[in-house]
Amino acid sequence: MKYAINGLGVPEAIGPYSQGTTAGRLVFASGQLAWDPDDPSRLIGTTVAEQTERTIDVIEIILEQVDCTLSDVAQTTVYLTNIDDVEEMNEVYARRFLQPAPARSVVAVSALPMGALVEMDCVACR
Repeated sequence: MKYAINGLGVPEAIGPYSQGTTAGRLVFASGQLAWDPDDPSRLIGTTVAEQTERTIDVIEIILEQVDCTLSDVAQTTVYLTNIDDVEEMNEVYARRFLQPAPARSVVAVSALPMGALVEMDCVACR
């Protein structure tokens, strides 16, 4: 059975999609940004490291709604507006996603919503 997941303190989706969904044992978190919990029209952080930290926090909140943690994440996709920022993102990513690390793709994009520097989605297994 598939159902939507809405994380407490995570802004409503800004389009026709869910923050996350489930399908059987799989949990899918939509692409998330470094949302400011007090003002969803703003992002937290001006560096890739700061935005990566907050983006992972947001994903963690969504996963908590279905009793998952970052350790349950099997795959991520990271979108960067500057591929040269991959090492800065990696420093945060390696600290937050412990071994065995999820499978991952990193994609360079020309722009992200709200001028974000990083966006991330993931698939977890409960």
